[in-house]
Amino acid sequence: MIVCVLLPRFELTVAAGGREALAMGPVALAPELGREQLIGEASAAAEAYGVHAGLRLGEALARCPRLRLVAPDPAGVADVWERLVAALEGIGAAVETARPGAAWFDARGLRRLYGGDVGGVIAVTRAALGASARPLPGGAPRPRRLAPALARFGAGARIGAAPSRFAALAAASRARPRRPELAPAGPARLAAYLAPLPVALLGGRPEVAALPEALARFGVATLGELAALPRAALADRFGAPGVLARDLARGRDTPLRPRVPGERLEERLELPEAAAGPQLERALGLLVDRLLARPQRRGRMLRAVVLSAALVGGGTWRAQVAFREPLADPRRMRLVLVNRLGELPAPAAVLRLRVEAFGPPAGDQRSLLAEPAAIRLARLREAVRQARVAAGPDAALRILAVDPDSRVPERRLALTPWEP
Repeated sequence: MIVCVLLPRFELTVAAGGREALAMGPVALAPELGREQLIGEASAAAEAYGVHAGLRLGEALARCPRLRLVAPDPAGVADVWERLVAALEGIGAAVETARPGAAWFDARGLRRLYGGDVGGVIAVTRAALGASARPLPGGAPRPRRLAPALARFGAGARIGAAPSRFAALAAASRARPRRPELAPAGPARLAAYLAPLPVALLGGRPEVAALPEALARFGVATLGELAALPRAALADRFGAPGVLARDLARGRDTPLRPRVPGERLEERLELPEAAAGPQLERALGLLVDRLLARPQRRGRMLRAVVLSAALVGGGTWRAQVAFREPLADPRRMRLVLVNRLGELPAPAAVLRLRVEAFGPPAGDQRSLLAEPAAIRLARLREAVRQARVAAGPDAALRILAVDPDSRVPERRLALTPWEP
């Protein structure tokens, strides 16, 4: 059985500060700065006025003049979701997550640990997300409790279980916060269970997200009607997505692809005033140097990083950068990341740099010709490494000009780890 954890309107809930804010009236995510003027997720009160995600801002305000817009917080959403997924991995689940707010894992390897059935696994899942305080079945140990500020985001989780990934998502969409939904086993019974559900559920799958609108034009409203269509006709009209949608409607799906848990390595820098231009580039260089000097890196190169910022006017900005090859050279990393700073929609108050994926350890390859300069540089690197082992990461520093024109002496220069 595949267990699905669904958090409806997760991005809006995090940006608004909790589910309590969604009950105070019509709320929706404002368009991102510098992007097309389309609103994001909307609360149930806003949807009652016909406001939904992807609607133009002017039309949304015309439909609901009382609509309150919340600045999007992509960095905060990613942080909260990462912690919730880590809580699920803490109970032993191998989690697959395609987007914030939806996660899947296979319950087969966990049933013997938590009561012997899927119900025990669901109870432990709800406890891991902070949504339950009841005793767990079979004397299973209670997972480590989340912080109250984080548990309130997982308290509204809807949990469903089914033999396939899409069917588990359909079951979770029918579940309630305190009542999980279990889909029946068996191909025929599962297909009958999915038949009355709307085709709009396909929108949660990126491969077939564009099909519900097209199917609605042809009068196909339910998954049962979609499953009854000929396979050849769907393949001729929609190609591979049409065939996949038909299989999903019949309860068949591809195997799970769980992510590989990784360690978290991050550097953060609070800017004394709204930074932009050369000052922001120097702050980025300082973050790169600090990140590469962390002992937790253990000599590994960086495959992908996430650059994020808290904006002065409210909201956050986030960009994921994947290098063409694993890097440990601060100069090359700065050249790549500085180009992304131009996408900032507003001045930044806080700048963060986090490792998304590590590469192999950086090896010292022998040169074809043993040049004296290369030998001296290698000895200098070894001396710096030994000094940091003996005196800590601040043993070898260099002076970085942060804001040379500032009237405050403390802002002109900064100390950053030195790499020969």
